[in-house]
Amino acid sequence: MFYRLLSVARRQRTGRGWQNWSSGRSSASAAEAHSVALPAQAQVVICGGGIMGTSVAYHLSKMGWKDIVLLEQGRLAAGSTRFCAGILSTARHLTIEQKMADYSNKLYHQLEQETGIQTGYIRTGSVLLAQTQDRLISLKRINARLNVIGIPSEIISPKKVAELHPLLNVHDLVGAMHVPEDAVVSSADVALALASAASQNGVQIYDRTSVLHVMVKKGQVTGVETDKGQIECQYFVNCAGQWAYELGLSNEEPVSIPLHACEHFYLLTRPLETPLQSNTPTIVDADGRIYIRNWQGGILSGGFEKNPKPIFTEGKNQLEIQNLQEDWDHFEPLLSSLLRRMPDLETLEILKLVNCPETFTPDMRCIMGESPAVQGYFVLAGMNSAGLSFGGGAGRYLAEWMVHGYPSENIWELDLKRFGALQSSRTFLRHRVMEVMPLLYDLKVPRWDFQTGRQLRTSPLYDRLDAQGARWMEKHGFERPKYFVPPDKDLLALEQSKTFYKPDWFDIVESEVKCCKEAVCVIDMSSFTKFEITSTGDQALEILQYLFSNDLDVPVGHIVHTGMLNQGGGYENDCSIARLSKRSFFMISPTDQQVHCWAWLKKHMPEDSNLLLEDVTWKYTALNLIGPRAVDVLSELSYAPMTPDHFPSLFCKEMSVGYANGIRVMSMTHTGEPGFMLYIPIEYALHVYNEVMSVGQKYGIRNAGYYALRSLRIEKFFAFWGQDLNTLTTPLECGRESRVKLEKGMDFIGRDALLQQKQNGVYKRLTMFILDDHDTDLDLWPWWGEPIYRNGQYAGKTTSSAYSYTLERHVCLGFVHNFSEDTGEEQVVTADFINRGEYEIDIAGHRFQAKAKLYPVTSLFTHKRRKDDVELSDLHGK
Repeated sequence: MFYRLLSVARRQRTGRGWQNWSSGRSSASAAEAHSVALPAQAQVVICGGGIMGTSVAYHLSKMGWKDIVLLEQGRLAAGSTRFCAGILSTARHLTIEQKMADYSNKLYHQLEQETGIQTGYIRTGSVLLAQTQDRLISLKRINARLNVIGIPSEIISPKKVAELHPLLNVHDLVGAMHVPEDAVVSSADVALALASAASQNGVQIYDRTSVLHVMVKKGQVTGVETDKGQIECQYFVNCAGQWAYELGLSNEEPVSIPLHACEHFYLLTRPLETPLQSNTPTIVDADGRIYIRNWQGGILSGGFEKNPKPIFTEGKNQLEIQNLQEDWDHFEPLLSSLLRRMPDLETLEILKLVNCPETFTPDMRCIMGESPAVQGYFVLAGMNSAGLSFGGGAGRYLAEWMVHGYPSENIWELDLKRFGALQSSRTFLRHRVMEVMPLLYDLKVPRWDFQTGRQLRTSPLYDRLDAQGARWMEKHGFERPKYFVPPDKDLLALEQSKTFYKPDWFDIVESEVKCCKEAVCVIDMSSFTKFEITSTGDQALEILQYLFSNDLDVPVGHIVHTGMLNQGGGYENDCSIARLSKRSFFMISPTDQQVHCWAWLKKHMPEDSNLLLEDVTWKYTALNLIGPRAVDVLSELSYAPMTPDHFPSLFCKEMSVGYANGIRVMSMTHTGEPGFMLYIPIEYALHVYNEVMSVGQKYGIRNAGYYALRSLRIEKFFAFWGQDLNTLTTPLECGRESRVKLEKGMDFIGRDALLQQKQNGVYKRLTMFILDDHDTDLDLWPWWGEPIYRNGQYAGKTTSSAYSYTLERHVCLGFVHNFSEDTGEEQVVTADFINRGEYEIDIAGHRFQAKAKLYPVTSLFTHKRRKDDVELSDLHGK
């Protein structure tokens, strides 16, 4: 039989706890287990006995939590974990995924010694092949990131590939990446070992026990209802894999967990005539859409086809996953790809074609974190066929989150709260995962966009802008214009252009930026999250003063840039707040903050009938009027003076624009350029837009998109939450001390941490880098995540970048750390430390010199300069 499952565990189990739940017990003991009563209460109940649930249980027990019950509806490790191909790969695009996989690798390596249970761990290494130069560039970018976090890897030649795996056909390769410490392991045995260790630490584990629903009272988990009775608990963890979606919806207060299953195929062969060595490296041929690993001297090979088969859209399936029906016609393209890569396999006998369900998420990233709707309800699911690689690290981070209130790394890219209920439509999920599964191996160049599930949330101006050449991207389900294609451009060629180099939209965005600088542009920014907080008395001001780091007790009509901080002083949110009246505030936050920000506010605001929080995102269309002639357009439309004397910076006022009343006009643009934000009740949106465009013709008005906005804000050193700022970033680390009311004696969340940091110094600083020796036309572009080197030593990574059409150079933002050369420990980073360094940015293995500047920057834009003449001003910082 292919999978030993629990046989090894049965032979080597130790301790009393194991006997309560081992799936290898006799039928008599199994029957006895059915009569075992569940505990009446526990601190934590975990649903799911696969690698995710057992990892969470293992790590919680290691961190000192003992009152834990793990429930599995079938047998342990009998879900997706049972059919996992057993490949542990650290070569991931996201740093957080690399770190999770690296931790998993180290954990599984020592698990057998810790538990006495054989896991089949073999360090084979992996080789990722490149058939094209673009694929090789992608691998070089990953390689640069792996090296700086301590994961050995190198770019190798096709000749070296043939030496590592002699059976491979390498004639069509241009290179590859070798990751020598990757491994293969039996995922089911890893889950059993984790369960064994958790049991030894006091975790109670019950199989053949189904969770029917989670009980909730006043937005808080109170217990679970199972087919064997109730258990009261404070925390519930949904690790139910492909069943997580259904389980989430079954609650008294539904929890949205957007994932969907697809069929996943791989074949198993008999041993080769000369059996493959156990340490033969795993091969990932993404251009061929396949992976290949040694299996008992033969081959295990599967892949991610272009036409996946979603399953179980209608709802819950069997308790345990069985091998689904073979489909050789469907698998044929992957088989052909395998035989091209390993021609000697033509005569090899195939044992079976395995077909098992795997779950995928709308954005190819796993889901973890606490539900925004129900406190104490945690989720870890949707692994996108990487459950083994992520299982150890993901379980650790979720356990940290539960025990300490936050994980040790920034996991926003994986947070459940990045999704809203809008992503949970069964139709949406079915269509999206059909795109997601092949994307796992597709070449992903910067700024690519999903094609399915689009036009879900749109501005009232969508059709109008689309007719004028808007090209769209999607954020949190909302369509946003990237740029506007002029009538004389080849639309098809522009849409199909995908590159790591200078993109085809370069000239289009340049003209939009130039118009923002010299005339006036309109950007539809309706997607931004918008909340109103009102009260009958002073309650709104009092709670907001505690939740926000800047002073909001300002005169009516003033706008404050501020953030909501956590206890560690990190940004939970970065926003602008306008005081509409003594008792009313208008809050503008990033688009993808809608769910996270709402949950944070609701969690910390008292239940007071005199205090109202309302999400008004859908009520207002937002137009950003940017440029020196914006004042002329708005003056003409409102018959009111809009000059700085009458309408100062960071001011908000309700006005009439054209025929429409009640337009909230704000003197800010999120770019550092002059202009105004107009928040327009949606019924007036089309009228106001038409009036603005009509009056603006004489001033050279045109539409612009978010790519222009990005260029403008980065060259002005404007940091954005989710890109440059996150929950582990403090205001003091990015030069924003002036936005914090530290000296005013008022308490707010994070104040103590900031006072301590101010006394001790910061260990990283947000820095602007301007590339010196970079050729925009010929060199690879920086996008984000590039390693930063100071005096030849790794010092951090970029967080965002853009081409500055003003400086005619690339500008990157990123955090600089001070790592001790002797111990590697972080030390205090001062302005002097930044100023004295010589910097390089590593783009796919090539380092480019860069000048560093701290916030706030000065003298960069006093007058237009040619590229060859730019002399950067002295560095200034706070």
